[in-house]
Amino acid sequence: MNTNNIEKAYALAKERYAEFGIDTDKAIKTLESVPISLHCWQADDVIGFERGEALSGGIQTTGNYPGRARNIEELRKDIEKVTSLLAGTYRLNLHETYGEFGNEFIDRDKVEARHFQGWMDWAKEQGLKLDFNSTSFSHPKSGYLSLANPDKEIRDFWIEHTKRCRRIADEMGRQQGDPSIMNIWVHDGLKDITVERLRYRQILKESLDDILKENLPNMKTCLEAKLFGIGMESYTVGSHDFYAGYCAQNKVIYTLDTGHYEQTENVSDMVSSLLLYVPELMLHVSRPIRWDSDHVTIMNDQTLDLFKELVRADALHRAHVGLDYFDASINRIGAYIIGVRSTQKCLLQALLEPLHILRQYEDNNQGFERLALLEEMKSMPFGAVYDYFNLKNNRPVAEQFIAEVQQYERDVTGKRS
Repeated sequence: MNTNNIEKAYALAKERYAEFGIDTDKAIKTLESVPISLHCWQADDVIGFERGEALSGGIQTTGNYPGRARNIEELRKDIEKVTSLLAGTYRLNLHETYGEFGNEFIDRDKVEARHFQGWMDWAKEQGLKLDFNSTSFSHPKSGYLSLANPDKEIRDFWIEHTKRCRRIADEMGRQQGDPSIMNIWVHDGLKDITVERLRYRQILKESLDDILKENLPNMKTCLEAKLFGIGMESYTVGSHDFYAGYCAQNKVIYTLDTGHYEQTENVSDMVSSLLLYVPELMLHVSRPIRWDSDHVTIMNDQTLDLFKELVRADALHRAHVGLDYFDASINRIGAYIIGVRSTQKCLLQALLEPLHILRQYEDNNQGFERLALLEEMKSMPFGAVYDYFNLKNNRPVAEQFIAEVQQYERDVTGKRS
């Protein structure tokens, strides 16, 4: 690809956007600085290194494309390859089941920070910050209820697990000099009709109250809602309204997973309401198709609207961006690249909106002018700006990453059996 052509195209795009008072250099600088947390579980289909068993507990990975990471070394190698092909700033999001347990079985209520010291050392070498998740699924005690379970023995097991995960995240944050964002998502729900909706939610609230009472200064906790899961279609304890209320009341970060809501629901519309009541948002950027299927993120209206709303609300500093999908039907490294680049493109388009003009139109009740400008901005040359963003950072431009991923498959993932 001709570098001169990319630079010329950017110069023209820069001039065109400047006509609207938009500084493309500033937009690129912002894009470079917004961290995106890569999800470790895309590389191995959410299997982890605890039991080596297939995913279970209300979620499901589909596909059997060859090349899955089978151990920590392969997973780290894959992440290193992904970050080598991407411009920008990145973090790595780990689930508890991805610890270095060696030949010893460590049950989830016994996990400690030492099981993740290798990750902390590796992340420091790679210049990555770590985020974390408790893991309530894929376990003999998962069942259909964990933190909301009336059985005290089972509930206490998961409370202890989650407390330990928060301490691990705190140690990660201490060592990296930046808070580790720890997400709590539990699959709790029922396949069919229940008459105990309130009871289970009361129990979940009490469990969360117990878990969150420990003050840990080097981590931030966020809570994630869900509409339903496989085998839990009728009732989800941790619903949107439950967590919206809990996070607002307790000043906890709310996690918006774009795959966890009705297909026709505008998730971006939740941003402005939640920002009035919760301190920050965690975004799990995904793409649902018919159910919470966690397809690879693409540049669609839903993702565009999400980032436009964040920028319009001047809330990038109050949002943490992460990916959350697991597609085993295509090349897993390629899935990472597509999802990140699509997320970045949506953020860039949001940063290139002429908000000062649009707001003036709206204040003056100039609805025609506002709609006309919004439509015209869709055909502006933002692609030239994104190409230059990658060129500037010595990363593959446009479709060049495809060949890189194919070569890695020939050399590395294609040789895994």
